[in-house]
Amino acid sequence: MSQPLPILYSFRRCPYAMRARMALTVSGQTCALREVVLRNKPQEMIDVSPKATVPVLVLPDGEVLDESYAIMAWALARSDPDRWLEPEGGSRADMDALVAENDGPFKTHLDRYKYPNRYEGADPLHHRSEGLSFLGTLDTRLSEHRYFFGERISLADIAILPFVRQFANTDRQWFDTVDFKFLHNWLGTLLESDLFTSIMKKYPAWATGDDEPLFP
Repeated sequence: MSQPLPILYSFRRCPYAMRARMALTVSGQTCALREVVLRNKPQEMIDVSPKATVPVLVLPDGEVLDESYAIMAWALARSDPDRWLEPEGGSRADMDALVAENDGPFKTHLDRYKYPNRYEGADPLHHRSEGLSFLGTLDTRLSEHRYFFGERISLADIAILPFVRQFANTDRQWFDTVDFKFLHNWLGTLLESDLFTSIMKKYPAWATGDDEPLFP
């Protein structure tokens, strides 16, 4: 008898869901996918995770992981063939610290740059400038090696990628003029990779009773 699969609630364009899907893909962890429409979230997802944000991974034993970084860590702890958890330079703690800066201060500025109308008094150009400060530190890091922690991809690259992509796409014409040669190369390489293109496949929205496609 086959073992039940984890259930993954995801939304294709959510940066948090993107990074979770990339880690699950690399780890080889198959899931039953439930693609979510954010304006009409399934009650099943809300029942297991009342904060009702994607991604959510429901494990066969009933444990619920509803933070994307925790899903990444869970998947890679099970199987990490590309050694994302073992950076060439630095440590897991160093990667965690860089991701925390992305998920905290940088994400705050990104949201207020991309969606200023959602935040009273937000000045998008100010927050764009503040966001550039973090991107500048990434560009400097990439001037020393191909990826953030060496010559191969690490957990930090994948965890941060969707947010740099979102920042860039807010005003791509302007972003392409910013003098971050190394960051531009890094971003282009990862966005054109088979891994990223594979996790951006479109799936129909899931509703109660629908079949669940396998992911990946």
